[in-house]
Amino acid sequence: MGYRVAVVGATGAVGREMLSTLAERNFPADEVIALASSKSVGTEVSYGDTRTLKVQDLDKFDFTGTDIALFSAGGSTAAKYAPRAGKQGCVVIDNSSNFRMDPDVPLIVPEVNEQALSGYAKRNIIANPNCSTAQLVMALKPLHDAFKIKRVVVSTYQSTSGAGKAGMDELFNQTRAVYVNDPVENHTFTKQIAFNVIPHIDSFMDDGYTKEEWKMTVETRKMLDPDIELVATCVRVPVFVGHAEAVFIETEKPIDEDAARKVMAEFEGLVVLDHRADEGYVTPQECAGEDAVYVSRVRKDPTVKNGLAFWCVSDNLRKGAALNAIQIAEALIKTHLKKAA
Repeated sequence: MGYRVAVVGATGAVGREMLSTLAERNFPADEVIALASSKSVGTEVSYGDTRTLKVQDLDKFDFTGTDIALFSAGGSTAAKYAPRAGKQGCVVIDNSSNFRMDPDVPLIVPEVNEQALSGYAKRNIIANPNCSTAQLVMALKPLHDAFKIKRVVVSTYQSTSGAGKAGMDELFNQTRAVYVNDPVENHTFTKQIAFNVIPHIDSFMDDGYTKEEWKMTVETRKMLDPDIELVATCVRVPVFVGHAEAVFIETEKPIDEDAARKVMAEFEGLVVLDHRADEGYVTPQECAGEDAVYVSRVRKDPTVKNGLAFWCVSDNLRKGAALNAIQIAEALIKTHLKKAA
C-alpha cells in the first residue's frame, strides 16, 4: 500500500524538481497531486519521463487523506496552508523559511539530524533548511563529530536559481541584452547579475547582515550545535544552478587535512574530490543535476590554532531543496508513517 503525496508549488523550479525526484527515486506513492494557485490550474507538469499531471487549485484542495505534502510555494503560502494541511492529518515538509525556527517544528537534513524527526507530530510540519545551509551542514557534520567545531566563517557564491525561475530568466535575458546591446533591466535582483556579483541576498537587517546570512547562522545552530559561532557573507553570482561556498572552520581538537578528508569521505552524501592540480576540484557547473555535496580545496588554515579551509558545491535545487525534502519524506515513512503491506 503506497502513499498519497501532494506537491504544492508544482509549477515552480523547485516544485518541478520535487516531482522529478519523486519519480527518479521511485517514492512509494499510489497517487501524486500537483497543486498551485488558481492561475495555474489545468497546467500540465511532468512526473517522471512518461507521465504528466494536471495542476489543481491549492485553495480548494482538502488535504484529508493525503499522507505527505511537499511545499515549495513561498513563506506566505506556507503560513496560510501548511497549518491547515497539518490539522487535516497531512504531514507537511516545507521548503520556505516560515517555520524553520519554530521550536515545535523540526528542521531536518536527514544525514545530519534525522533523530529530530520525532518531534514532527506537534504541528505535523517539518522544515527544510535554506539551500546554502543544507550543503554547509552536510560538510560540517562529520568534522564537528570528529573535531568539535567552535567557529565557522563562510562566504557563499549562490546561483540565480535560488531566486526561482524569475532569477534564472533575469540572468539569461540580461546576458542576451549585453551581447546584442539592448538595455539591461533589473526586476528580480537589486543590481545587474549578468557579468557581475551581488553581495546581497534577501533583506538587510539592523546589524548590517542580510536575512540569508542570519538564516545560515541560526539554522546551523539549530541542526548541529547551538554553541557554534558562525558568520556568513552571501553573494549572488551569474550561475544558473549550483551553490558554492568557501568555508573556514576552527575546532577544539587538533585537526589535519588527511583526517578531515577521511571523515568527510566516509560521510553519506559527501564526495571529496580534492587534487592539487588543474581541474582537481568541483565547480557548480559540474555538480548541477547531482545529488551529492562535493568538497574540494581542503587545506590547513594557519591563522588559527586548529584551523581548516575547504570549498564545497552542491545543486541547490536538489540537495538544497527538492532532494532533501524527499529524503525527509523517505525517513518519515521508514520510521514514523509505516503502512501495512
